[in-house]
Amino acid sequence: MAQSRATTRICAGKRSGEAAYVQLNLRLLNLATPISLYCPVMASSEEVEIKFRVPDLAALTAKLQQLGFEEVTARTHEMNVLFDLPGQPLRAKGEILRLRKYGDSWTLAHKARRGRQDGPHKSRIETETRVADGEKMEAILRALNFAPCFRYEKYRSEWKGSQGHVVLDETPIGNFAEIEGPTEWIDSVAGDLGILHRDYIKETYAGLFFDWKRKTGSPATEMTFAAVKSS
Repeated sequence: MAQSRATTRICAGKRSGEAAYVQLNLRLLNLATPISLYCPVMASSEEVEIKFRVPDLAALTAKLQQLGFEEVTARTHEMNVLFDLPGQPLRAKGEILRLRKYGDSWTLAHKARRGRQDGPHKSRIETETRVADGEKMEAILRALNFAPCFRYEKYRSEWKGSQGHVVLDETPIGNFAEIEGPTEWIDSVAGDLGILHRDYIKETYAGLFFDWKRKTGSPATEMTFAAVKSS
């Protein structure tokens, strides 16, 4: 092939028999092809969602209960680290590679844009897998020349509906919610919650943070509670 391909297989785990295999297929010269991370092999899926600002978390929670949503995960601390290669080629292509700690669980995800984003909803192709040891996964990424480029923190609760989910996020720069599911269902739930199309947000948390920095003049370099408070 004209493009150079590097395939690294890493086996992590105890020699007693429990092992997890992670395969990183990196097109080093053409990152337009999404990075696939498998542990075990998992198919990519389309993620469709919108964000909106939440002025009153208690009122939104009560409305979700009234609409029949079920809380599947109570308020849980979440820390996210985005990784990229030198020169940040993933960012340039609108892709992310994210290592997340949610409570005591770790996940690794790659997200890539899906075609044009002209409509009111954000659509991406997502590949996500659980990780047994987040610190070792970070060491693997660093060994492959990836480096942390942004950290963001929040508290999240998750609510399940008939065709998707609503998550409530308490972040250092304000409270937000996300509705994820089929587009018609998203619009229906948003309408039930009193959210108009003009209230939809397609921006990532990194984008929201840097917009907040421009408006406030904050010297914070990451969206963590400690960094924002100290700024």
